[in-house]
Amino acid sequence: MTILKSPWTDDRGRKEQLDDHIQHSRTAYFGFQKVAAAEKQPRVSRHFDAVARRYDLMNSLLSFGIHHAWKRTAVRMLGLAPGAKVLDVCGGTADLAILAARSAGPAGRVVVYDINRTMMSYGRPKAAAARLENRIDFVQGNAEALSFPDACFDAAMVGFGIRNVTHMKRAFAEMHRVLKPGGKLMCLEFSKPAWPVFRWIYDQYSFYVMPLLGRLIANNRAGYLLLTESIRLFPTPRELAKVLSDIGFSDVRFRRLTNGIAVIHIGTKKTP
Repeated sequence: MTILKSPWTDDRGRKEQLDDHIQHSRTAYFGFQKVAAAEKQPRVSRHFDAVARRYDLMNSLLSFGIHHAWKRTAVRMLGLAPGAKVLDVCGGTADLAILAARSAGPAGRVVVYDINRTMMSYGRPKAAAARLENRIDFVQGNAEALSFPDACFDAAMVGFGIRNVTHMKRAFAEMHRVLKPGGKLMCLEFSKPAWPVFRWIYDQYSFYVMPLLGRLIANNRAGYLLLTESIRLFPTPRELAKVLSDIGFSDVRFRRLTNGIAVIHIGTKKTP
């Protein structure tokens, strides 16, 4: 087996994921491949069309089921009040939405908002099986232009989806816009493991085992290599915290999970 060398991008490479560089260069990354910015969203849509059927199964297999614990922790950190109205951006197959709907109770409401109809088609039966279909709505749309009025949600969340948005800052700014003053944002995303030895093991697993399982189980090696590559380009927790603060969120904090494989960011929309 080839020994992988330092697949994590440097400061300059991570800055190329942010809106200012994308707008200036008119290019964006799709995995490690640089493409025209206008091409990224259609490519992402085709990717999720291809992986949707096996998406939940592969998440559980590749994470050894740990992603469920991460999601439960993330929703708990939102501290949803009974009756809360919650927006789940890039909500796909509705894992976070189901947890949020249970937390917000019978008077609560959750909207799954995703650009990919195929992914949501696998979320609807899950909401029905959880007997939450009357508390969870599904809306197709672009995270960079949310189809909701200002200040209408108590909380907004995005789990493992912001990497796939072309203009990340624009999407976060839209979430800020639709939050009520005092409303909370939660972002759960993959990140760089903190311990170097663990990071090396994680890299070998990510670049060799994950794509192999993607080919054997989902018949989609390229899709799971794309996942691995996109994680290596994502901003560090401190960099993402600065992005959120610059947009206008206050009390921004983050919590690393499983040695930093995943990170939860929490921010609050300032009150006037």
